[in-house]
This record gives sequence, C-alpha cells and structure tokens, in this order.
Amino acid sequence: MSDSVSTTTRTAGRSVSLGVFGRGAELCEACAGRCLIVPLEGMNSRRCERTVERVLLNRHGVAARASYPAGVVRLERTTPIPPLDVLDRTLRRRGFQLRADEAYPCEHGVGAPEITEPRRKHRRLSGEALPLACVLAGGVLLTLGFAAHVLDWPAWARFVPLALAAVLTSVQTFPGALRALGRFALDVDVLMFVAAAGASALGQYEEGVFLLFLFGLGTAGEHLALGRARHAIEALKGVAPETARRIDANGDEEVVPADAVRIDDLLAVLPFERLPTDGVVESGSAAIDQSVITGESVPVEKGEGDPVFAGTINGDARIVVRVTRPASESTLSRLIRMVELAETEKSPAQILTERIERWYVPGVLGATVVVIALPTLFLGAEFGVWFYRSMAFLTAASPCAIAIGGPAAVLCGIARTARIGVLVKGGGPLETLGRVRAVCFDKTGTLTEGTPRVVEVVPIGDADADAALALAAAVEAETTHPLATAVVEAAERRGLEVRDARNVRQITGHGAQGLVGDDEVAVGRFTDELAERVAPDERGRAESLARDGRTLVCVTRGDEPLAVLAIADEPRAEAKRTIERLHALGLNRISMLTGDRAAVAESIGTRLGIDRVYADLLPEQKLESIAALSREHVTAMVGDGVNDAPALARAHVGIAVGGAGAHVAMETADVVLMGQTIERLPDAIAVSRLARHITIQNLVIALGVIGVVAPLAIAGHASLGVAVLLHEGSTVVVVLNALRILRYRTAARAAA
Repeated sequence: MSDSVSTTTRTAGRSVSLGVFGRGAELCEACAGRCLIVPLEGMNSRRCERTVERVLLNRHGVAARASYPAGVVRLERTTPIPPLDVLDRTLRRRGFQLRADEAYPCEHGVGAPEITEPRRKHRRLSGEALPLACVLAGGVLLTLGFAAHVLDWPAWARFVPLALAAVLTSVQTFPGALRALGRFALDVDVLMFVAAAGASALGQYEEGVFLLFLFGLGTAGEHLALGRARHAIEALKGVAPETARRIDANGDEEVVPADAVRIDDLLAVLPFERLPTDGVVESGSAAIDQSVITGESVPVEKGEGDPVFAGTINGDARIVVRVTRPASESTLSRLIRMVELAETEKSPAQILTERIERWYVPGVLGATVVVIALPTLFLGAEFGVWFYRSMAFLTAASPCAIAIGGPAAVLCGIARTARIGVLVKGGGPLETLGRVRAVCFDKTGTLTEGTPRVVEVVPIGDADADAALALAAAVEAETTHPLATAVVEAAERRGLEVRDARNVRQITGHGAQGLVGDDEVAVGRFTDELAERVAPDERGRAESLARDGRTLVCVTRGDEPLAVLAIADEPRAEAKRTIERLHALGLNRISMLTGDRAAVAESIGTRLGIDRVYADLLPEQKLESIAALSREHVTAMVGDGVNDAPALARAHVGIAVGGAGAHVAMETADVVLMGQTIERLPDAIAVSRLARHITIQNLVIALGVIGVVAPLAIAGHASLGVAVLLHEGSTVVVVLNALRILRYRTAARAAA
C-alpha cells in the first residue's frame, strides 16, 4: 500500500477533495490540518466511545474523540495518520464501520477552502427500538422459565426459556463484553456477565438471567433516552427543504434540488415555505420565523437587503432571495456540524470519570476475589455462601450509573441550548459556563445597537425641528462621515421631504456645509461659540444631553443656529431586561468594557444597571481588565466575536453574539448566541447550571447506591436480585434525571 492516499467525499455524483491522508501527511488540509469528522456505525452505548478511542490510539497512535450520540469520530492530527481504509479495517474487527465517503472537515480553520458540495446527511441509527423489544421479549421468557421452576415443570420447560431469555437480553450488551475481552480490558459489560455467570454456577439461573434482563433493559433505556437528546439535534437536519424554486434568466421558476443552487442564484420563496439556503432579500418583504436558528419567539420583519437563513420560515408574502452561500455552507449546516463536533468534546467531569473507571473496574474485580477468598480460606466459611455474596457485591459495585450520568447530562445540555439558539462548543465550555460568576460585556454592537441614531432634536428659538432636520439631511446625504447616515435616517423615519444640496463640502473635524436652495446650511460640532448664541434653557437642555453621553451636532442656516441634534448609539431593547435576569441568577459582577468616552459609557451603564464600567480602554487595557477579573472569578466575556476575539480568548468562557450573521463569530468563541441579541444568555447560563447540578446529583445517586448496597451484599443482607434491581434502577434514574434538562423552559415560554 502506498504511504498516502487521497481521500474524497462523493456526494451527488461528484468528488470533493478533503486533503491527503497518509503516513507523514497532513490529516485535513481544508481545516488547517487540525481534525476530520468521520461518521461511524456500530456504537450502541457511551462505552463504545472509549473502545473506539483506545483501539485507534493503541493500534495506530491516532488521537480520536468518538461520540455515540452524534455517531461520529473526530480524528486529530497529533501524529501521522494512516489512510482511512486502514483505520476502517481495524475498527471493523471490533464491530464498527467508518463511513469514509461521508467524512468532512471540522469548522476550526478560519479561511479554509470552501467545500461547495454538501455532504450527505447521516443515516439515522436504525432499529433503535429493536434492542428494547428483544429485552422485553427476554423478560417474558424469563417469566415463563421462573414459572416452570416454581410449578416444577420439566427441566426443558425451565431451561429453554431461560437460555433464550439470556440471549435476547444480551443482544446489545454481549458484543461490548466480547470487544473488551478481545483487547484484554475490563469494563462494566464484563462485570455484569461475570456476575451472571457466577449466579448460574451456583444454580441461581433465574437470578443470573434477571441480572442480564435488567442490565439489558437499562442499556436499551439509555440508548433510547440518549437517542431522544440526539434527535433533538438531528431534527435540525430535516429543517431545510431539499428543493428550491430557482428563477432563470427569463424570469421563469423551476424546482431544482437545493444542492444545485449556486451563489447569486435568485430563488422564489412562497408564503409559509422554508428557505433552502442563506441569502439576502432581493425583492419583497415578509416576517420571517427564525426560531430554528436564533431561538427568537417572534418573527422578524425582513425587507430588501436583509439577510435570511436556511431553514427559517417565510411569512405570508412571496419574497425573492439572492443566494449568498450554497446549502452545504449555510448557517444551519454549520450549526449542525458544530453541534456534532461539540458532542465529541468531553467535560472535565467526564474525563475524570473515565480515568476513575479505568482503575475502578479492576479494583471491583479484585475486591470480589477478596470477598470470596478471605472468609473461605482463612475463616473456614462455606464457599457457596460467600461466592453468592461476592456476586451480589460485584453487581452492586459496578459503575454503570457513574459512567452514564455525566455524559447524559452534558449531551442534554448541549442539545437544549442548541434548540434555544445557543451553540455551546462541548462539555468543557458547558461546565465552565455553569460556574461563571462574573460577566463582561463589550458595549458597541453588544449592549448597544452598534449604529448611531438621532435621539432628540432641540430647536433653537422659533425654528421648526422638522425643517431643521430636513436641511441637515439634505447636506449629510452628500457626505460620508459616520454620523451622516444617522441624520438621513432620522429624516426618513419622520417622513420629511429632503431636498437636494449643492456644492457640499466636508470639513474634517468640523462637519459639512452646502447650499440647499439659496441657503448656506452647515452641520457640525456644537461649539462653545455656538452655545453662547443659544438661549439659556436651550443651552441647558443641550448640556444635559451631552452629560448623558450624546454627541451634539448643530444645524445652522447662514449665521443662524436652527437646532441641536443629539446623536447616540442606543442600548438594545433587550439589554436592560437581560442584565436584570443575570442579576436574578445571582451574577452581581457585571461589567462593561469599552474604548468609548467615560461619559458615554457611564450613561449607558447607569441606564442598563451595569455594576462596573471600564471606559477609555485601549485593546491591551481591555485584556488586562479581563485578566484581572479572571483571577478573582470564573469570568465570561460577551462580544461580537470579531474585534473582541482576544478578550473572548482570555476569559474563561468567550461568548460571541450574532453567530447567525457572522461565521467568524461561530469559530471564535466557546459559546455562540445565534441571534443578533444577548437575550438568550441568561437561559444558556441557567441550562449550564442545571446540567452541572444534575451531573453532581447523578454522581451522588450512583455513589450512594454503591455505598449502601455493596456493604449490605457483603454482609448478606442484600440478595443478588436486590443488588441487580437497585443497581440498574440507579442507572435508569440518572438517565431520566438528565432528560429533565430537555424540558427546561426558557423565560419566553414560561411567560407564555
């Protein structure tokens, strides 16, 4: 075999290069050589993740992260990588199968080459209900075998149903035990089958099969429960339609596959249809339901030039959309891929649990041997009695609930935040977000609208406010300085008639002036000289606005001052409500970091209820402020994900706002608020806290059952059946406890 092979994705009959994979070669050129996501079949529980990771590491030295819920494995380029077909052959011997033709690069690399062909949707793991059906059928046979034993029927009537029950209840668990033994490892599956074999060796056939039945039932229940969380994410994959109405050069519409749509194509979207890909509105206007992307409960009005996203629902009017991204690179597609990638990121609690489990399982087996040997060899106790007790102890001490409790909570947390329009990139950020005690906000574009607006017009003398604003807009329409747009838009909002201006001159540092009709009109700074020519009441009002952080612009006609325009970047409508909710969550260290003037920053901070305002900051000073806060508290930084990238990276958790409109934001931060709003931040923190609390609760439940039942089993006060019931019962309880996260009610739903 050659040292390297070219690997491609085949989709819609075409090949798309994903880079070169081979010994000494880069893993994934398309994402800067970082990692590749490959769909993987054959995983039927969380324990399979560790099997895949260990096999790839031990046999090929490949660092990998497998995700049972997402059905993928992430290959990381920490060492030279063999060809994917070599890895596939290795995994096939363990009962797994790589779908190399559906591999796709992760979203890490900023500036990576665009992949214009969509990858195929993952095939949903088939037969999810089959393992449960087999276990339930095994339970019926177990009941028949037990009845035959009690009623003293012939031996075959007892053993045949029990044997069939043992097979049916082990359909899902026995392959895992074989894989573990094949690599000379010990895990929970092996412990359960050792305990069942021990019970059968003592003639307790019904109890042995009962153990396999409850273990299989718990595993099947876990499979279905985690499947529910997985489908909460997979449901997004079916949101975008598979076809689009493309408008050709003659204006005719034709229905084509969404995959065939290209950038700059025009698409017709009828009322109540879903958009097939991202674009901008070319003509028409409608209220768009963006809840699938941003979590917004209220449709957003969209008109010409406004961005729209794949999977969102058009309102009651036909619109024409110009495509800006192919279907494979839409915001929805990237969101799904990032959530799948997040599922491969394990939280510190998960990593710690896995490390403990590696030593815990051999320790339990060793303790089981001691429980048998010590009384029989040194105290002369009866072997059969202590062998039975050791099997009960082995069952009670198995760490099933420990192994599943944390991962289930993390998965449900990621799934729930994704459904409310918040992307959390893995278990680590989810856990850290739940421990946040201080939140820092950027001001411009995060707490404020990011665009200046005329908030008040103060007429001078007998001048008319609207007439003065119309004259200012006539001049400003011909200029390019930052406040010009605010003046023109204010006139448009008031429906004023704006005349054409002539001979407009822009004077740096002063403003602009020109002729409107026969009048010389100037728009510029409200200087002290102009202030002296204004009545005391009007001057006082202007000074009050300046103290509140407004920028003052004076409109003059000839030498006559007509009005003072107060311009400001106003807070977002939801900003104050969000800060109040954060305070209600116990976060009383909320800061604002900005390079804006102190007067402006203090005004915004006071109006929003910010606890601490840091103004006049240079970029390096903003980083120093974040570093200082991070030394005292677990700190989150909230910004737009582009110019705030250094601060987002320095905080414990970086939270980017506006992921639906900025792909860079999706790739920069640990957490992305998909809408152009911070309103979902309190919900994200609340879900993260709930996931963290449930992880702790699950650990307490699991350890509590082990701590109580295991000693009772050794003392002979807990039979094997009781140990099985309590042990597997605790596994079901921790999974159901984790599923509570999916039922978290956001503030909007709770109010409704």
